[in-house]
Amino acid sequence: MKVKVCGMKTWENIQMVAGAAPDYVGFIHHEDSPRDVSNLKMKFVVQSLPEHIEPVAVFVNADVDFAKGKIAENGYTHVQLHGNEGPEYCRNLMSEVKIIKTFHIEKEFDFSSLQDYEQVCDYYLFDTSGAQRGGTGKKFDWELLKKYEGDKPFFLSGGIGPDDVPKIQSLVMQSLFAIDVNSKFEIEPAVKDSGMLGVFIKALRNE
Repeated sequence: MKVKVCGMKTWENIQMVAGAAPDYVGFIHHEDSPRDVSNLKMKFVVQSLPEHIEPVAVFVNADVDFAKGKIAENGYTHVQLHGNEGPEYCRNLMSEVKIIKTFHIEKEFDFSSLQDYEQVCDYYLFDTSGAQRGGTGKKFDWELLKKYEGDKPFFLSGGIGPDDVPKIQSLVMQSLFAIDVNSKFEIEPAVKDSGMLGVFIKALRNE
């Protein structure tokens, strides 16, 4: 099981988190988020990551030129589109990076709407629906995932914490590719508890 740790900011904390061996780290470029790194020079941080960790830029309805500029400036290999970006937006970036497209899941969510994105993104990310696009820290009803019949791999996000390992391991879904975590592992916004993450990741992988 792959793990993405989102909302990273300082190099010192990232070095500690890297010891927990996540597969992805996410850097949020969204001014409304307390974890926003848009005004920071992130190139050194991104280029200094261990080879096994992929850097992910997270955008929320950003201007496509802004997104392209941050990708080029910092060397991101993946982007997570966390707003209402349409298929054409994804198409504009797909030649430069791998794309994780977020969908906010609620009871009435129509999974057939994902078909429009099949050819323009590499992964889906299913998160909790909420007014705030920076993340809610709450889970959605994972039973709703039974309605997803696609083959495209997806990240599961939304309020996942240290105690959720048994529930995650009980999910029998071939397309479940990665777990995305953030606020439940924080000491304060953008500062993660690396020890807690290490225990979680090892338990998730049965190590």
